Amino acid sequence: MNFPLYIAKRYLFSKSSSNAINIMTLIASVGVIIASAALYIVLSVFAGLKDYSLQFSSFVDPDLKLLPSQGKSFMFTEDDQTKLNAIDGIVFYSEIIEERIIIKSENKNLLATLKGVDSDFLNVTNMDSMITKGNWISPESNDVVSGWGISNNLSFGILDFRKALSLYVPKPGKGQLSSIKGAYNAVYVNNVGLFDINEELNAEYVFSDIALAKQLLNYKEHQISALELKLDPDVHENQVREAINASFNHQFIIKNREQLNDALFKMLNTENLAIYLIFTLVIIIALFNVIGAIIMMILDKKKSLNTLFNLGTEPKTIKSIFFWQGSLMTMVSGLMGVTIGLLIVFLQQSFDLVMLTPELAYPVRLNVFNIILVLATIFALGIIASRIASQRITKKLIRS
Repeated sequence: MNFPLYIAKRYLFSKSSSNAINIMTLIASVGVIIASAALYIVLSVFAGLKDYSLQFSSFVDPDLKLLPSQGKSFMFTEDDQTKLNAIDGIVFYSEIIEERIIIKSENKNLLATLKGVDSDFLNVTNMDSMITKGNWISPESNDVVSGWGISNNLSFGILDFRKALSLYVPKPGKGQLSSIKGAYNAVYVNNVGLFDINEELNAEYVFSDIALAKQLLNYKEHQISALELKLDPDVHENQVREAINASFNHQFIIKNREQLNDALFKMLNTENLAIYLIFTLVIIIALFNVIGAIIMMILDKKKSLNTLFNLGTEPKTIKSIFFWQGSLMTMVSGLMGVTIGLLIVFLQQSFDLVMLTPELAYPVRLNVFNIILVLATIFALGIIASRIASQRITKKLIRS
């Protein structure tokens, strides 16, 4: 057996003659345990929040969205449909027309985004489950479904035939719109439903049938602005991406659900990194106790060290003893802390111990990567702290 490691184990699991050193060692170990458990729990919470946000967006966002690499629209012909249908892993796809419009109710105007969808849209997303009042649009009709934010701002409801609701979009051309007669395309619509997703989308989107959007925007028969895809859960996303790029010669910008919500996930990832760095600083502070405990142990074991030195043990080997003692202390404490963190996260998943709202438990996720990250952080910082403490050993100290 490695001699320094053997002695380090003896020192680690045996009590010191000084009660103060025992207390200091216990405090150092408990500090590392608490810090590592807290770091893992916080990282699990952020992983859960990310999953929750992604799950929530799955109601309105597709698995993949194809956007034109140039311009705002593209032609999607019958040959293109055949190519897309031939790609394995695509269960459904929906043709989309999306454009900024003006929605008018009586004397109130509001900028919004019109999203024209076809009959397969509800096979790609679960948007109809977000409707809290009214119904989804009927095919080949002038029906629209608006967000609650738009409804409140323009003071209209569902099936309100007393208030004329119309959509406007500027016609292509040059010059000031106010000086051109008939500068807008317009269509009267009937709001048949209200959806509630979040504050931003509720005040942004109006859904209509794709035929109505084509009429309003003067689009040609096969002209659309995007394709939204639902993938087979057993097929890897990258395989579908590669097949689409191969079939359409990189004609599209392909975005998954996370990329469609990049601002949200950048915020979550930034907060996750900030929390990781803050708790790493807490671990570093806790490891100062480890350094202090090792130094106190060195002073307490001076007679034993002197005996080892007289028996021919080199100072380098004696340094290794306390390096291993400090490393083992942080490793054991880190493992205990992560185990406690795993237990707490598991209990939260199973029994909803902490509630975010009266109906919603705080989301957490058991993540192997977070376990590795926490242990790697603890081990790396523990080795550095142990190295710093063990360097206090010199020949002068051993002989004194």
